[in-house]
Amino acid sequence: MIKIYTDGSCLNNPGDGGWAAIINDNGNISKITGNEKNTTNNKMELIAPINALKKINKGETVEIYTDSKYVKLGITEWINKWIDNGWKTSKKENVKNKELWLELHELNSSLKIKWIWIKAHAGDPLNEEVDMLAKKAAESS
Repeated sequence: MIKIYTDGSCLNNPGDGGWAAIINDNGNISKITGNEKNTTNNKMELIAPINALKKINKGETVEIYTDSKYVKLGITEWINKWIDNGWKTSKKENVKNKELWLELHELNSSLKIKWIWIKAHAGDPLNEEVDMLAKKAAESS
């Protein structure tokens, strides 16, 4: 099974942002990062799993660990309501980051993914490492 830890960071929100993912493919560890200027924390939180999942072959079984309830609830619960409601929130507002949600939804549908929320800064070594990688990426944007 493939295990992925993801995180996003923004120095100011909006501002310089970074994202990171640590991919453990049955013992083969890879780390990926990236950054953007003039972005938001939520975008970075979404881009991290998108870029990680692009590296995984279709049909694979994956566990994704995220400390973002926005990402976890968005992809496991809210997205189906958004689609049914024409990409409107419960407040009848346009869903923010729709393009990223569409991309994540497509990747999510092509793999067997278990989304796992973990508390940030609670001592999980890989969550702490991916957080540090995302912050470093943001600082270098």
